Parts: sequence; structure tokens; C-alpha cells
Amino acid sequence: MRQYIVDAFTEEVFTGNPAAVCFPDRWPEDALMRRIAMENNLSETAFVVQEADGLHIRWFTPGGEIDLCGHATLASAYVYFQFVDPAAEQVTFQSLSGPLTVTREGSLLAMDFPAYALAPTEVTEDMAAVLGVRPREAWLGRDLLCILDRAEDVTALRPDLGKALDLPGLLLLVTAPGEGEFDCVSRSFAPKLRVDEDPVCGSGHCHIVPYWAERLRKDQLTACQASPRGGTLYCRRMGDRVRLAGYAALFSRGEILTEP
Repeated sequence: MRQYIVDAFTEEVFTGNPAAVCFPDRWPEDALMRRIAMENNLSETAFVVQEADGLHIRWFTPGGEIDLCGHATLASAYVYFQFVDPAAEQVTFQSLSGPLTVTREGSLLAMDFPAYALAPTEVTEDMAAVLGVRPREAWLGRDLLCILDRAEDVTALRPDLGKALDLPGLLLLVTAPGEGEFDCVSRSFAPKLRVDEDPVCGSGHCHIVPYWAERLRKDQLTACQASPRGGTLYCRRMGDRVRLAGYAALFSRGEILTEP
């Protein structure tokens, strides 16, 4: 089984968010995909299989399958354009979140993703205890989105991820207004999926972009993920969809010797 490791939302390896991308000839058993994801020990391993109606993609964290993943989709598109169909300008993956189209825009890869609907939720003492700072707002979609006042508060976070297991939402997203070229800054934590910090979270920005587009009254945003690895997303709100664009860099390619 071919496997590639791609750093997403960056132009250089060792930064951005690494994803493993596998292109098996047919679907492995779910248990094997989970074990491969655990063996890779990255935040996501994507599996892409050609079926009669097109390409299908599934994403696995070390803690199991997830319904949507941005950086591993970007990585999968990068591999597709580089090694499967170099002449293609666009690719569509069928997924648990519907069809996801990725388009080449020069060196950028732009993804068309669904936006999550956000509902306000009470800021609790548990949230403050996890973050070490009290959010000024909290919103709930698939993930919990906590709003802080300053970019430096996001950068300085050392959350208690054990306590975060008891918070609502699948991931814990923390964001604040950006500085300089960036409209917003964020970090993403996923202890429920056995991922302490997701270095650059595409699906998290399906929450973050709608929030900041509304607050800043602008549809085009440049977003900074302020994890230790760091990454940049070029975003646009499009009604109930979001465009997430970024660069990608190939780290490795190889072969998994355990076949489906």
C-alpha cells in the first residue's frame, strides 16, 4: 500500500500539519485502518480509494475515524496532483461530509468545505479551569470554540487536556483577533481523539472562519494557527461553505507492507 507523508498548510517540511496519505487499491478493514493510524501516530491518516462513482476519502486519528479533516484532504489532493494525475486542475473526494472539491490555484490548493453552524453556549468555570484563562465567549458546533481577547493569550496557552475531556464538543478550538497580516489566530486540541494538539486544523477553521467573518464584517481572512509547528490558511466565507487554501510540502513516500 502506497503511503505519503505531507506537511499541509506550509511551504516547508517540519512545519504545518503532517498527514499520512494512503492509496490502497481497495478498502482495508476498518480495524486495519485504525491500526495504521495508531502506528503512524499523526493527527490524521487519510485513505483514498477509487470507486465506481469517483474517489472516496476517509480519515482516521489515533483515536478513530472522524467526519471531516482539512489538512489530510489538502495532503491527499497534493499527492493526487503530484503522483496520480499531474494534468488535473481539480479533484473531488466523496466523504462522510459530502463531496469535497480541491482546486489548484498556482501553488496553492483551495478546498471547498462545509461550514459548521455555531450556537452560543455558556462560558463555564470548567472551560476557565482547562484553559487557565476565562473565555469571553463560547460557541458550539461539532467542536467547542472559545474566544479570547488577545493573540498572545492563545500562544501562551498550556491547557489541562485531562480536564478537557469533560468539555462539550469533539475538539477544543481557541481563537483571538490576529495581528499584522493575520485576521485571527487559533490553536486546536483533540484529546478525545488521542491528539493533544492538532498543529493546523482545517475542519476547526470551518468553525473559526464563519465566526470571524461575521465579527470582522469581511469574507476573506488570513488565519494563523499558532501551534509550535505553525501554519497559514487563506480563507473565504461562501454562505454555508468555506474556502480553505494553503500550501503543502512532501516529507516522505514509501510502502506499507501490510496489505488490505
